[in-house]
Amino acid sequence: MAKTALVVGASGIVGSATARLLTEQGWTVHGLARRPNAQSGVHPIAVDLQDPLATAQALHGIDPDAVFITTWLRQDSEAENIRVNSAMVRNLLNGLPKPGGSRHVALVTGLKHYLGPFEAYGKGVLPQTPFREEQGRLDVENFYYAQEDEVFAAAARDGFTWSVHRPHTVIGLAVGNAMNMGTTLAVYATLCRETGRLFAFPGSAAQWSGLTDMTDATQLARHLLWAAETNAAQDQAFNVVNGDIFRWQWMWSRIADWFGIEAAPFDGKVWPLEQQMADDAGLWREIAVREGLTEPDLARLASPWHTDADLGRPIEVVADMTRSRRLGFTAYQPTDDAFFALFERLRADRLIP
Repeated sequence: MAKTALVVGASGIVGSATARLLTEQGWTVHGLARRPNAQSGVHPIAVDLQDPLATAQALHGIDPDAVFITTWLRQDSEAENIRVNSAMVRNLLNGLPKPGGSRHVALVTGLKHYLGPFEAYGKGVLPQTPFREEQGRLDVENFYYAQEDEVFAAAARDGFTWSVHRPHTVIGLAVGNAMNMGTTLAVYATLCRETGRLFAFPGSAAQWSGLTDMTDATQLARHLLWAAETNAAQDQAFNVVNGDIFRWQWMWSRIADWFGIEAAPFDGKVWPLEQQMADDAGLWREIAVREGLTEPDLARLASPWHTDADLGRPIEVVADMTRSRRLGFTAYQPTDDAFFALFERLRADRLIP
């Protein structure tokens, strides 16, 4: 019999990639989101996880073999992030029927586990890179920790297994997502080509010249499925990245070449995209109308604030995957290929010209 999955945040970058992989593998997939989009083979569930009663009603009769939690809601403070996002996980797990058999719950968080929340991002005493899972939590409030604690408490109560997945910056396709570097850079490059502006790296010298890595959404989906189906991966936390490392001074030129523009020399100054793109909404709408694009709203494609947070970090960030490799996860994804594949999809879907 086909296994059943519940993908929470199925309209997002990670959730949509996970739902697609699961359907390809023959799973019956329920995709939960506040506003589900149409996905082939996915049964949509529309609900706001902040409402515990509505969540329980929406999940009535669904007994998934695996639950993949790939969503969060950004708030104005970390205290509110903790309150809202922990409640969403709690409402979800309380709303599901008790497992009729075995069940695995996978939670996607990220490297802010090691770097700290947005209010204290990359500050204070941080663990050495490459980040390793055994380095544990920072002595700071973090909504990732609160989400984990909800999963751990529910697992102890209901008897399911769990895994936690910590990607670096995720590359993937999702319109309206607040954490979307790949599409943000594609839009930025398109605007530079349109206006003749410099395609200038917006971040720090540490990011320009230091080593880094990233996580393709399909690579993360493979990792989620692997953990759900691998007994040795149960009840563990994992870093998950593509498997290669690079420097932005190399990658920036690769991206520029794809768009047929020249990468500006880096002068050591931080020039945030949020500042560079502040007045571009009208221009993007003009481009969309002229080129017949499907999304004229710049805010639904680009998330400059999040890209600035990643590219402006004052430290080198690399994640170690030894724990997964030792347990048999060997998938590998070159990051430049991930960018180029995303750009091709954006063009094919008429999201960029």
